[in-house]
Amino acid sequence: MPADERPQLPTQPVTLTTRSIAKVFFTLVALVAFVYMLWVVRSVVLLVFIAGFLAVALGPAVDFLARGPVPRAGAILVVYLGIIGAIVGVGLLVVPPVVEQVDQLAQDVPGYLTDLRANDTFREYDNKYDISTKLADQASSLPSRLGDAAGALQAVTVGVFAAGVQLITVLTMTFFLLLDGRRFVEFVVRFRGRRDAERLRPLAEEIYKSTAGYVAGALTIATIAGVSAFVVLSLLGTPFAVPLAVLMFFLDLVPLVGATIAGVLIAIVTAFTDFPTDLIVWAVFFLVYQQVENNLLQPFVYRRAVSVAPLLVIVSILVGSSLLGVLGALVAIPVAAAIQIVVRDLWSHGQIRGAPPDAGMADAAPPPDAPPPPDAPPPPDASRADPPPAGAVPPPD
Repeated sequence: MPADERPQLPTQPVTLTTRSIAKVFFTLVALVAFVYMLWVVRSVVLLVFIAGFLAVALGPAVDFLARGPVPRAGAILVVYLGIIGAIVGVGLLVVPPVVEQVDQLAQDVPGYLTDLRANDTFREYDNKYDISTKLADQASSLPSRLGDAAGALQAVTVGVFAAGVQLITVLTMTFFLLLDGRRFVEFVVRFRGRRDAERLRPLAEEIYKSTAGYVAGALTIATIAGVSAFVVLSLLGTPFAVPLAVLMFFLDLVPLVGATIAGVLIAIVTAFTDFPTDLIVWAVFFLVYQQVENNLLQPFVYRRAVSVAPLLVIVSILVGSSLLGVLGALVAIPVAAAIQIVVRDLWSHGQIRGAPPDAGMADAAPPPDAPPPPDAPPPPDASRADPPPAGAVPPPD
């Protein structure tokens, strides 16, 4: 049947009433007011978001400890103490080598100046511009200046999560989310009704497992990267091996570009240590490790996490970093994975595809490949009708 001969569905004219116009208007006003309220309290919303993410990230460790005789509140406190101990331990590992290397550098600077004086070209310019004297004066003040820098580094490293009211607020909210988070989620699920609860409960569990799996996997891979970097740098005799390994650990947590930035920074240090031997060894190790991490470690460690499309990963990292900086880049992938899970669930239940395909199609034209309808019986033929019986009275004209 040609397209212009197909029967058209009947359409009803849309009538705008005062009630419908008022409903749309007040809905828009309520939406604008809600967005404005979120903007006003955006700092509080950010703290709640961070607390929720930390609760999901620390949830598996708390669940593991709570399976034994330790109550859940005690398990949360044990995890908190472990985090504080890790931060203090990193500070103790990083600060002493930095201070030691700074003192050693301050002691070696006069020897470096003496070696420079042995060069004829440098000695000529030194006699003219008095370079060595100025460098010696700067070297004499180097320990105090670099000592202040080391003190600032120590304060930042050790107290990165231990300063300010916001940290206490986040940790407090995280504590209560870890303690009663499941009951809160269950209350919200039950509030939606029994029919939606059967669908939302496994959805929330999948988001929880996906986010927790990603965080645990990222920490595992970053730890492997830091330990590997420390072993190689120690074998090469590179100074600041521990701080550089810690740098590799933290930057490896940043998706896509973090490990590359750390590798380039460490390569610069090795180039100044023993060029070109240490630089070549580090470059070969880093290239091999990148292939192992991308093709072996990540598929194995992230097997429980949701697979996110590469384009979505890039877009989510760009959006997250523009909104929250480094923190946004760190949480971008698990948030994108959660959004992907929700969208996939809505799609599977037809809530973002409109009405089902068979809705309203009762009066529509059949598809071209549909079988033809059965032929209707022909109408009776008056010429073939049986003659009336004898003696029957004919009907009046």
